[in-house]
Amino acid sequence: MREPALLESGAGFGQEGRFSIFAAEPRLILQATGRDWTLRGEGSGIPSRSNRGDPLEALQNILTEFDLADPADRSQFDPDDPPFLGGMIGYIGYDLAPLLERLPRKAPRETNLPDLRFALYDTFVTVDRSRDRALLHHVDFFREGSSFSNEQIHKWIKALSYDDQISSASVRNIDLRGTAESNFDRDSYIQAVERVLDYIRAGDVFQVNLAQRFRSRGGVADPLGLYRRLRRSSVAPYSAFLAFDGYAIASASPELFYKTRGASVTTRPIKGTRPRGGDPDEDRRLAVELAESVKDRAELTMIVDLERNDLGKVCEYGSVKVVDPSKIESFSNVHHLVAKIEGSLRSNSTAIDLVRAMFPGGSITGAPKIRSMEIIDEIERCRRGVYTGMIGYFGRGGASAFNIAIRTLVVEPDSVCYHVGGGIVADSDPAAEYDETLAKGRDLARTLARRENPE
Repeated sequence: MREPALLESGAGFGQEGRFSIFAAEPRLILQATGRDWTLRGEGSGIPSRSNRGDPLEALQNILTEFDLADPADRSQFDPDDPPFLGGMIGYIGYDLAPLLERLPRKAPRETNLPDLRFALYDTFVTVDRSRDRALLHHVDFFREGSSFSNEQIHKWIKALSYDDQISSASVRNIDLRGTAESNFDRDSYIQAVERVLDYIRAGDVFQVNLAQRFRSRGGVADPLGLYRRLRRSSVAPYSAFLAFDGYAIASASPELFYKTRGASVTTRPIKGTRPRGGDPDEDRRLAVELAESVKDRAELTMIVDLERNDLGKVCEYGSVKVVDPSKIESFSNVHHLVAKIEGSLRSNSTAIDLVRAMFPGGSITGAPKIRSMEIIDEIERCRRGVYTGMIGYFGRGGASAFNIAIRTLVVEPDSVCYHVGGGIVADSDPAAEYDETLAKGRDLARTLARRENPE
């Protein structure tokens, strides 16, 4: 089906892992590179057009028109209802950040992938893992009537039945030439960490997230197969797959950027990482080591303070609370230290006001945020693109949810790339920081290296 969008979770993540969403055949598409944006009607009756200006303003206009992710919507939420009931699915890449803050851009653009892309989906499937139930939905966004709705439902039933017959599609069409190569080697990454430490010692910043980019040359004829292979090796609560115009984004993110239900907003920043152990005893030892690490807990505390400050820009005074200051969460290849912060959005805040206040997430920039981003632009060797942006949805009923786009493969016509990074603080060991990035990227590297049929 055309332009599929999959927001997926998995077992072992409680309520966060309960629902998955599959959508396709969008009716409206907004995309932007820098300040140049285009809107495509896709048979919706809305005329296509291009403009130059603030693409987030254009996005807010669409959200308002279709009553999506409005914090003022005080609908009662039943935990048994799917979180997504129609709306826009897409992403905002890290490189849109200069529209929000005055930031340099030293590195040249390496891709034609848009900085922002959202599509409006009126027909979609929600899967409830706890009830082992899938529901097919259609929302009449364009007032096309029950006859059109019935046509869409029957069309999807037929298409899904066909897709089920071929759901074991292989990934034999991956044609990657060699292993993924980084734009840093070990020595140059360690030197880059030392430069960050110089800035920290000088008092410019407390923390900077520093990333390296891996790229494997060659095309991928079956990006969905590649995503399915990644999902099998790296089950995560905020996974996503988007495919459009010859590109694909396959994410196995463990990190929630934020979610809203009406005025309620939650963010769950991650800071602190240890690899999984080779046996249960070693695995427990590494988890305890992370939980007791003064360095990692201090790193997380800095980002919690930053996120509280960001939420305070759009939340009711006194409503921002740290619900859980630190908690160990374990994934296929790493343990992470995670915090949880909640707040109540002001009645006059919009969905895009929240984006402007929060984006990009503090856990993948550093603190203070703006100076950290300036240092990132100075030291990193290429733009981040989708990496450390946000992938998710703006939905009906005042709902929205986005991951932070880490553990993410970006498929282009002639290559696949991914970034991995880590937070540098005053007592960081440069060699250990380099090794941590490799641990975070291990599943991504294995996904690209394997050639076998995933089934």
